[in-house]
Order: sequence, then C-alpha cells, then structure tokens
Amino acid sequence: MSRSPLAALFLREIRVARRIGGGGMMGVVFFLILVTITPFAIGPDLNLLSRIGPAILWIAALLSTLLGLDRLFQADHEDGSLDLMLACETPLELIVLVKCAAHWTVTGLPLVIAAPLFGLMLALEPDSFWAVAASLLVGTPALTLLGAIGAALTVTLRRGGLLTAILVLPLAIPLLIFGVSAAAAATSATTPFLTPFLILCALTLSAIAAAPFAVAAALRHMSE
Repeated sequence: MSRSPLAALFLREIRVARRIGGGGMMGVVFFLILVTITPFAIGPDLNLLSRIGPAILWIAALLSTLLGLDRLFQADHEDGSLDLMLACETPLELIVLVKCAAHWTVTGLPLVIAAPLFGLMLALEPDSFWAVAASLLVGTPALTLLGAIGAALTVTLRRGGLLTAILVLPLAIPLLIFGVSAAAAATSATTPFLTPFLILCALTLSAIAAAPFAVAAALRHMSE
C-alpha cells in the first residue's frame, strides 16, 4: 500500500532524530541530570522540594526540549532536502507541522513519561504526578513549535544552538507560567487546576495554528 508523503516524512524524521544526537534519550538524560543536581543545590528540605518540584520539572523539560532543535532544519538545509521541501506541492506549513510532531514524539514524549518518575526524586505528592504529566503533555508540543521558529531563523548558521535558545526562551515564558501553575494546583486548596490548564491548552492550540506559518515564512526568507 502506498504511503502518503506526510506519513513518509514523519517516519523519516523519527529515524533521523533517533540517529542524530541520541534522539530522545539525550533529552531524558539531561532531564535526569537537572532534576538530580537540584536537591544538592537547595538542600535536604523535602517540604521546599515538594513545593518547587513542578517548577523544577518544567524548567528541566524546557531546557531538554531545546536540545537538538537547532538541527531541526539545518540538516535539511545542508543536504539540499530543504530546497525540495520548498519546491514540492505539499504546503510547507504542513511539512513543518509534521517535522515538529516527529521531533516531539522522539524528544518531548519521553520527557512526559519520565516526569512522574523523576518527581519522586523531588518529593512530590502523589496527587501532583498526574498534574505534572498532564501539563507537560499539553505544553511540550508548544515548546517544540516555538523552538522551530528559532531553528528556522538560525537555519543558515552553523552553530545557532545558543541563538535559538535566546530567541525561544522569552516566547516560552507564558507556557512556563501556566504549566507550573497547573502542575502545582493539584496539591493547592486555593488554586484551581482547570483554569491554568485550559489556558495552557489555548496557548498550545495557538502555537499549532500560528507557528507553522511563521516557520514557513522564515524558511522561505532564509532560502532566498
């Protein structure tokens, strides 16, 4: 049975992402390192770790997501695949969305799965595990899409990783705020979980709707 071009691209991106830079395992290991060293810096206060645990997990997930994002389009630019994507009949915006979905599947989804386990190291309460996982499941796709904008703007630079991070981090602040609020609300009697979670969902849907067009415009401009 013939495979659609977008499905073939998705499978190709997953295979490439697994070969380049260690794929999702590198992000999970970096995630683990950040979570592990935090208690050494803060101290053995379990109550404090439990309160700031959701914020630590979200910051670690944000930094782990940025790993390898500068190569999202750079490899295609170097081997000429990007020119083919720009010239093919399939809309570039759909190609960008598929590439981001493949990148999130390899790098973001493992972080979501590992977050509850790493939460044990931060003395999180059991009620917080599902809230952290749910907020990361909803928020990390938006982090990938925002990172794709930075990757597109630095596609012609050989070492654009730091510049990509500088461009993406300010844009990710609203996601970080509402993601941490939703994750922390599970154990708070004063803050409702649903309100920041729905705002986080709205931010992710906005990123899905707008980011592919911004990335496509940046790639077209950089290729001229």
